[in-house]
Amino acid sequence: MNHLFTPYTIKGLELKNRVVMPPMCQYSVTEKDGIANDWHYFHYVSRAIGGTGFIIIEMTDIEPDGRITDYDLGLWSDEQIPALKRIIDAIHAHGAKVAIQIAHAGRKAEDAAEPVAPSAIAFDENSKTPRALSTDEVKGMVEKFRASVRRAVEAGVDAIELHGAHGYLIHQFQSPFTNKRTDEYGQELTKFGKEVIEAAKSEMPADMPLIMRISAKEYVEGGYGIEESIAFSKEYQAAGVDMFHISAGGEGQIAAHGRPGTHAAYQVPLAREIKEALNVPVIAVGRLDEPILANAVIGNEEADLVAVGRGMLRNPYWTLEAAVKLNKEVDIPKQYVNGFPGK
Repeated sequence: MNHLFTPYTIKGLELKNRVVMPPMCQYSVTEKDGIANDWHYFHYVSRAIGGTGFIIIEMTDIEPDGRITDYDLGLWSDEQIPALKRIIDAIHAHGAKVAIQIAHAGRKAEDAAEPVAPSAIAFDENSKTPRALSTDEVKGMVEKFRASVRRAVEAGVDAIELHGAHGYLIHQFQSPFTNKRTDEYGQELTKFGKEVIEAAKSEMPADMPLIMRISAKEYVEGGYGIEESIAFSKEYQAAGVDMFHISAGGEGQIAAHGRPGTHAAYQVPLAREIKEALNVPVIAVGRLDEPILANAVIGNEEADLVAVGRGMLRNPYWTLEAAVKLNKEVDIPKQYVNGFPGK
């Protein structure tokens, strides 16, 4: 039976365990230039030292006005590559593999003078009303995703994750709640996402997996549910997605109509449904901080990898401590062995 510390391979990506650090925005760029700094270096490398098998670098944006805030990472310029490469090389040196989440915030770009989106619908009463992208501009966005993926590959990542969840641009196109267009990108809600996937794959080595994060349910009246997300995920899978990272919410608040609660493992059933419907590998995420619970998700074959977010923000060495608690073999850095009784 597989467990949290069973190695895992997908295409050319070989992981020493099933523990994932999911992308979590740090809002820590100091010069507003999208370039990673020492905070990002220590943040990510410490989790690699702490035993994490797979680290996904936070939402990294394809253009300046595609950021949630001006303090987010970017990959719209070749000048942003070296700082990321420094981080990626150090993560590799400590035995972990790394992906990066490529994205555009769309109407949720808080600091953009004029956010853009599929349709001119504000996120909420406190947000700016976005400008609807022209058809040509949508096609231009696809090319910006392509260029950012090229830069990520040049920086040395082991995988790419596209952000199609949490109410950001790809999600905005695939949702009937936010896409009211009448052109080709409104008539086929998955068209933008599929074109981004195809563009990304064209820049990636053949053995590099493409991951897509999706919101499997929106929990908002007028939005989609699991049946619809299974349907669009099948289209994304056919376009080239190798693995799905299953989250939820993003259009309106998670506490909106249809709220599931935020109890432990509340999103795992969604991951399992996508996994079974598509026969595709999935990453589960959402309140999985307890090692016994995270291990059970793998052992029960509900997901292939488990992402631990808040738990890893609190403790860079979550993975090492989980191994001790689960009585699993793990390589502890020799400098830290004395901190783990019995090792």
